[in-house]
Amino acid sequence: MTAMPALALAESETDTLEYLTRQLSSDGFEVLAAGSGREILELAERARPDLVLVDSALPDGSGLDVCRRLREGEPGRSWNRQVPLIMLGDAGADAFDRVRALERGCDDFVPRPFFYDELRARIRAVLRRALPAAPDRLEAGPLVVDRRTRRVTVGGEPVVLAGREYELLLKLASEPARVFTKEELLREVWGYRSLGRTRTIDSHASRLRRKLNAADGGGDYVVNVWGVGYKLTDG
Repeated sequence: MTAMPALALAESETDTLEYLTRQLSSDGFEVLAAGSGREILELAERARPDLVLVDSALPDGSGLDVCRRLREGEPGRSWNRQVPLIMLGDAGADAFDRVRALERGCDDFVPRPFFYDELRARIRAVLRRALPAAPDRLEAGPLVVDRRTRRVTVGGEPVVLAGREYELLLKLASEPARVFTKEELLREVWGYRSLGRTRTIDSHASRLRRKLNAADGGGDYVVNVWGVGYKLTDG
């Protein structure tokens, strides 16, 4: 889990949406608010949040349908199908509603009325369960990152990186061929809430690229995918 987990929140009641956004933001979450199922799916694809919190009844459909679509995926869409999901049920929800939500792929179901402190605890519990164990050693071809010693080598040759360059490499090396959006990297490596400092990531990515490529004798690391973000390799 990142220092500032991003939550995509779809809630039909404006007062509840504003309340949860305010409270969750105060507790260190980045809240990406949506008022419909269509908006939450767009957020899931564009921002790749750490967790999706969805109302059971939305203006353009049911929360159950949103959960099903997120889990099953759709042609041409690229959201994370394993993103943790919590559904907020209505006041009349019963055990059957909970079971249906879990069958659609939700990780938890919170009926109304709910206490905010309990909801926050459930969010954190789901995030902890979803957090994969970080490997001690990351590899991408001849590039090796040893997390225990913070040692980086390319073909056995050590590469000296500044702190933020190392953190950026660590993120990219976690999935070397996947394109990480600038929004993801700024949020998860730098802890920024907004996408207003793209020059920061560009300058760090450029320095990291030069160091890795020089050690490789002309390799091609830290690939810029125009208009989207960065990935570590083309392989």
